[in-house]
Amino acid sequence: MENYTINSFILQLEGVQITDDSMFPLFSFFLSSYLFIIVINVGILVLILIDKSLHQPMYLLFCNLPVNDILGNSVTVPRFLVDMVRPPSQRLISYYECVLQAFTTHLSGTACHTVLMIMAFDRYVAIGSPLRYASIMSGKMVVRLTLSAWGAAFVLVALLLGLTVRLNRCRTFIANPYCDNASLFKLSCDDVSANNIYGLTFTVVLFTGSIGSMVLTYSKITLVCLRSRNRSLNSKALKTCSSHLFVYLVLSLCGLFIIILHRFPQLSEFRKVSAIVGQIVTGCLNPIIYGAQSQEIRKFITKLIQPQKPVLLS
Repeated sequence: MENYTINSFILQLEGVQITDDSMFPLFSFFLSSYLFIIVINVGILVLILIDKSLHQPMYLLFCNLPVNDILGNSVTVPRFLVDMVRPPSQRLISYYECVLQAFTTHLSGTACHTVLMIMAFDRYVAIGSPLRYASIMSGKMVVRLTLSAWGAAFVLVALLLGLTVRLNRCRTFIANPYCDNASLFKLSCDDVSANNIYGLTFTVVLFTGSIGSMVLTYSKITLVCLRSRNRSLNSKALKTCSSHLFVYLVLSLCGLFIIILHRFPQLSEFRKVSAIVGQIVTGCLNPIIYGAQSQEIRKFITKLIQPQKPVLLS
């Protein structure tokens, strides 16, 4: 029987059901993956900051992805690791912390799409108008694009959570390993039709906008390449656009996979773990994929991944 408590400020997270045998390997995997994400993304940010040869619009816009990966994973993975070693009855979280976690999680997911949209625009300008690239993608334009990407994500998510925090709560149990908007408004016994309508509109607008921009941008890039007989231009387009498109496909497929799993309640435990794994996968892949475009970033990642050979003393 479910307990009903009006507007309680202490909530309980369900977490995931993990056997004792799988506890250590799973904990080690998530911890090592999280540390890898933090080290590699912070390292790339510092590298781009101090290396003047990387002070280009493409890399400056790319900085948004490491920041987003650090933000998104830091708000969910550490809490998830702590709850893994706690008994279910002690997986408690305050309402305000839950709202903040939900807001940051949705902001991170939304910003992934908006940031990739402005990066697609940058690639189109670089390939379609190479002679005007420097004048179009000025420092002010990079700042404007960055602010527009994060600003649009912030407004969309603020409206999403704003509709939820107005509701009265009669439940305290969150059937999820972390807080999100759906988990929060399911705590309410009020009418949540407005939340469902805006949530659906939010998803349609975000995916329609991102998919539409990708199709439009890459269609124009394809036309430019077909009209041009410059092999160097086509090679550059293939190299820069393939990595960007691959990151977008991974992000979209991970999100689609979680949405599909929601249709199968019997796979709820698998869905919850997959949601965390999907976030970790994108956080690890982004720097590796984009690092292939820069010799400096590639050297940094290679040194980080490959163990140092021991020095033999003669």
